[in-house]
Amino acid sequence: QVQLVESGGGLVQPGGSLKLSCATSGDFFSIALMAWYRQPPGKERELVASIQARGETNYGDSVKGRFTISRDNVKLTIGLQMNNLNSDDTAVYYCNAAVQYRAETGRYFWEDTWGRGTQVTVSS
Repeated sequence: QVQLVESGGGLVQPGGSLKLSCATSGDFFSIALMAWYRQPPGKERELVASIQARGETNYGDSVKGRFTISRDNVKLTIGLQMNNLNSDDTAVYYCNAAVQYRAETGRYFWEDTWGRGTQVTVSS
């Protein structure tokens, strides 16, 4: 139905910055909530940041003041600007979206969609 593709991951030194992007493709009616999650090695996946269609944002406590999520409603992409990175930020970062579809009955429904992830490694 829809595909999410992350890009921008890589190796960065502590205190450095990275910008992640998530591009969407496929057929859907709309995308409401979009978010970034991450999964550190040996840990469970956790919410990094989310952004609604109107621009309202929410951040995990560990990234507040350091990360900024953005949304382009024309290109249907989301970004994640990550500043002042530390080793605890090392993880696979996943793009997530609540995608709205319209069934043949005319009823609208939502589905969670995930990208494959991009690796971010913070190390000296």
